[in-house]
Amino acid sequence: MATRLIILNGGSSSGKSGIVRCLQAVLPEPWLAFGVDSFVDALPAKMQDSDGGIVFDADGGVSVGADFRALEAAWAGGLVAMARAGARIVVDDVFLGGAASQRRWREALGDLPVLWVGVRCESEVAEGREIARGDRTTGMAAQQALIVHEGVEYDLEVDTTRAESLECARAIAAALT
Repeated sequence: MATRLIILNGGSSSGKSGIVRCLQAVLPEPWLAFGVDSFVDALPAKMQDSDGGIVFDADGGVSVGADFRALEAAWAGGLVAMARAGARIVVDDVFLGGAASQRRWREALGDLPVLWVGVRCESEVAEGREIARGDRTTGMAAQQALIVHEGVEYDLEVDTTRAESLECARAIAAALT
């Protein structure tokens, strides 16, 4: 079975969303894009800043609870079901738990082929992007720059510190063939 799912993992402000948009433009077939930010935005308001949901600390740390994990598993399962039904999907995720996050994805995927892509960016550059964006808790980029990659195995890694999103997208597209 051909790869129908690409999972990009990188810290906040590492450039994943830009790469996803470029991937959609350069890949010959249509690929749907789903990101963890959209999943978090879809959560009920009562799960924001709650022990069972998701908490964004003032220093940029992020913690999640059991209710979040249950909904996250359902979200991942839904994306896998769409891929099994024939959709091509690019996922923009942040593996807060490093290898444990990848294990959760592997359980949802079963035998579905996936291209694992690590999106790296030097902390100082990601912090600058975070400030320019203005929609992130200050410190999140620095907190996540390395921890999201701990113990994670990739088929391909790209680094957006100096490379443009389009260049990274072309490298990912080439890895699919």
